[in-house]
Amino acid sequence: MPIGVAVLPLLIMIVGMGFTIIKYEGAPHVPLLLGAFSASVIALLYGYSWEAIEESYYKGIHKSLPAIVILLLVGLIIGSWIGGGIVGSLIYYGLKLISPGFFLVSIMLLCTVVALSIGSSWSTMATVGVAGMGIGISMGIPEPMIAGAIISGAYMGDKMSPLSDTTNLASGIADVNLFEHIKHMLYTTIPAYLIAFCIFFFMGRQFSGSGFEGGRIKGIMTSLEDHFLISPWLLLVPLAVIVLVLFKVPALPALSIGVILGFLCQIGIQGDQVGTAVNTLYEGFSLETNNEMIRELLNKGGLSSMMYTISLTLVAMIFGGVLEGTGMLKRLMDGIVTLIRSGKALIPTTIFTSFLTNIAMAEQYISIIIPARMYAEVYPKHNLHRKNLSRAVEDGGTVTSVLVPWNTGGVFVAGTLGVQTLSYVPYAFFNLITPILSIIFALIGFSIVKNKIEGKTDQSTSM
Repeated sequence: MPIGVAVLPLLIMIVGMGFTIIKYEGAPHVPLLLGAFSASVIALLYGYSWEAIEESYYKGIHKSLPAIVILLLVGLIIGSWIGGGIVGSLIYYGLKLISPGFFLVSIMLLCTVVALSIGSSWSTMATVGVAGMGIGISMGIPEPMIAGAIISGAYMGDKMSPLSDTTNLASGIADVNLFEHIKHMLYTTIPAYLIAFCIFFFMGRQFSGSGFEGGRIKGIMTSLEDHFLISPWLLLVPLAVIVLVLFKVPALPALSIGVILGFLCQIGIQGDQVGTAVNTLYEGFSLETNNEMIRELLNKGGLSSMMYTISLTLVAMIFGGVLEGTGMLKRLMDGIVTLIRSGKALIPTTIFTSFLTNIAMAEQYISIIIPARMYAEVYPKHNLHRKNLSRAVEDGGTVTSVLVPWNTGGVFVAGTLGVQTLSYVPYAFFNLITPILSIIFALIGFSIVKNKIEGKTDQSTSM
């Protein structure tokens, strides 16, 4: 199949996405289905049977099932934690302790520490991130800005944690020692993080007005006290979930325990009926109040709130599945490999490939696996250590998944934090800066490790 034909479904999908989202402000489902349909027609014309094409759909959907289960649990945990007064307590004490002027850097640091400890950006955003959104909105900070700080902190901590699945995946596929991989990522990760931190610090100073703190925030805290039993003991629920994950309890049972604890809090502490708590798990929490801010913050959650997100995940993975199953993605990647003429171009190409895979396959794990496999033998040919490869797929794949609206990363954040992808992308500074710095460092030769030659040790040098 010619590369021009293989790229056609991707171009059709991107053009359709541009018109649908930017011009008509519609959902991305239809453009993704249009891309899948065009890929299917092309595959049929090139001799693939309909049975093989259909099987590629199912394989794509199968890869999305772990993410879908997590999304279901996130809907349950948001509903139960709001109903149980846990989110209300987190917002209440957050408003009491954190100054609006320092909120963005505070939530960024908190998400970094939690994600570094538990190795999961998704779990961090589903717990600390949800509460952070409530606190920040209460302070009058724009939602996309808050989401950007949460995402930046969560992904930095996840990326540098030895407990992270993506970090272990990248080092494992590239055949690099885990801690060597983490150490090598410091060169791009720390500068990107510091730049993002400084931006959020100066950006947050505009929200330090004392008048706002004393008026609106006090009203929100009073309203929370009127509708919930606020207690510091309720903070033990999110702490328990974090501790469970910290002790390597898998995410699914840890989040499930969080749901059960939230459900019990709604009945035992907030005094709601069992039927009300059950309905909260499915329909989300519903609160009648004259305080519009409280309604915006707390009327959400439940399984039903995740149906849009889950349907988008399924559609995206159908598109990605047919591209992979019919060999179109491989043809695109092979075309990219043939363009590489020097080691200096290899790392930027890897980063671009990982990002392209995030767009085409809509899954951050695949954006690590496919490029790492593709270029595994190319790096040694250019005398480059494989740790350059493992870092490149993380810099180009892991952190950029949340920048694509139909990727499982972008879909998860939009569904969990309640902010549309294209709204928060300009503020996801860490995720934007990391791949740019990685490309710049590769082009100038900074922190690029070459293989041993004639008994010499590995060293960072220019290419």
